[in-house]
Amino acid sequence: MMDTPNTSQLSALYRPSHLLLLGALIASAGCQVEPRPQDVSVVDAPRADAPSSGFTRSEVFRPTTEFDDNKPNSDEVPDVYAITADFERTVILRFKHQADLLEGLERAVETEGIFNAVILAGAGSVRNYQIHMVNNRVFPSRNVYLKDPVAPADIVSVNGYVIGGRVHAHITLAAEQGAFGGHLEPETEVFTFAIITLGVLSDEIDLSQIDDKTHR
Repeated sequence: MMDTPNTSQLSALYRPSHLLLLGALIASAGCQVEPRPQDVSVVDAPRADAPSSGFTRSEVFRPTTEFDDNKPNSDEVPDVYAITADFERTVILRFKHQADLLEGLERAVETEGIFNAVILAGAGSVRNYQIHMVNNRVFPSRNVYLKDPVAPADIVSVNGYVIGGRVHAHITLAAEQGAFGGHLEPETEVFTFAIITLGVLSDEIDLSQIDDKTHR
């Protein structure tokens, strides 16, 4: 009577060319196994997060003036300075399916009478997006705009400021290929829902230069 094959023997024999021999060995040992599934060739479906046929990428130069774009840093502007303030209230905004995220945020800021604020958090998902980010290291600055009208993504975070009633918002999104983000632009529409939280500051605080690239 043939001895039952051990694990190492089974491993060596478990190849397509040895399946008949393996079956005979196991049968002789009084064992029963289900047949091995046949290998299946799988063709991946298009990735939901891959750029669609409507994806566009464009670059835009953002010059100020020749003087401001070429001036050196001034010793009168410190490398970092602090603005101290307390939140006067907290506003939580909820966006529904297909709402334009930036348009809704701007409208809520106006409706709520918010002049200065910190964008503290954001969550939810989008069904398409448009963002921009800087794309060079010297002035004049250059922005690259990425727009995909059919690409879904999760909202990982939203942050930024309301400066004198003007919204300066950044967004981080995540899809299957990873996280990405930049400056929030129009035509970023909500999918399931979106939530953005604002910490409202006093109207008396001067934030006018915090995002001014010529203030250096």
